[in-house]
This record gives sequence, structure tokens and C-alpha cells, in this order.
Amino acid sequence: MSREDVEVRRSRRRRRTVSAYREGERTVVLIPASFSAAEEERWVTRMLTRLTAGDRRRARGDDELQARAAHLSQKYLGGHARPTSVRWVSTMGRRWASCTPGEGTIRVSDRLRDVPNHVLDYVLLHELAHLLVPGHGPAFWRLLASYPKLDRARGFLDGFAHAEGLAPGPDENPVEGSAGVEGTQPE
Repeated sequence: MSREDVEVRRSRRRRRTVSAYREGERTVVLIPASFSAAEEERWVTRMLTRLTAGDRRRARGDDELQARAAHLSQKYLGGHARPTSVRWVSTMGRRWASCTPGEGTIRVSDRLRDVPNHVLDYVLLHELAHLLVPGHGPAFWRLLASYPKLDRARGFLDGFAHAEGLAPGPDENPVEGSAGVEGTQPE
């Protein structure tokens, strides 16, 4: 990224903090008004490095998520679920994940980046199953029945939802018969 693509905004209210974000093709760096030119240059360089590392991590993360979904589809669904894209998103407030079967897209909340692998695998498998069967009827749950850590992963998500203060909701799994919590089931 060239220096022309960076806008530095100085603020008299800022005392010590520096932040940066992408605004379209431009990067905006917010600094205290009291910074010298040398401090500004040092912080702009530092923030560009951080943002670039984050961009690479997110891109790599989406590729890894896509590969993980392909592996799970092959292993548990005979390779029949073939999403066009699988990616992390930061815009999900109450759901763990969602899919749009017509487009073949799967989106996973970035709140799940640090969950155990068996939990992420369940969430991905849940969304992959929706590419094959809409809704949460018996046929849907039969697709997931071969996943050995299904109950364990759902229990983890129930606890995670409770910790995040999500309200209880109706049971979505008539086959399993366990209590569900709205927002704990991938959509």
C-alpha cells in the first residue's frame, strides 16, 4: 500500500491511543494531535503492518475454513454438499453460522474462531447439511447423526450461548430431544 492510500486524522481529544481501519481502498489512521511528524510516521507504519497482517490472517482463515468444509462434506456427507464459498463474518449477533442454499454460501461467525475443532466442525457440518436438506426435520438430523461429537458440540454451544446471554428458545432437534437455545444452533 502506498502512502497516498493512507489518511492520517489528528484529534485533540485523543491523548495516547492510535487506531486504524480500512475505508474502501484507503486506510485511515487516527492519532493524537500532539504527535510529532516522526511519531506519526512510526505509528502509521506500525498500524499498516498490523492491518496487513490481519488481512492475511483473515484471507488465510477463509481458505482454511473452505478446505475444512470440503473435508467434512466428503467424510460425513459423501461429498454431496458443495458450497461455493465458506467464510468468516463479523456481522452475526445471534447466530453461529448461516447458509444460503440457493447461492451455496456459508458464513460462520468469527466469534467461533477460538472454539474447539469439534465444535467448529459441527457448525460447518450443520450448514453443509442445509445445502442438502432445508429445515431441521428428521431427514436433516439423520445427515448429522454420523458425526461422533454432535451432542458434545451442541452442549458446548449451549454453554457458550448462556455465557453470552442469549435467550432460550425452542428445541430445533426433535430427533435428539434435548433442549435447544435460540442462537446456539447454526442456521
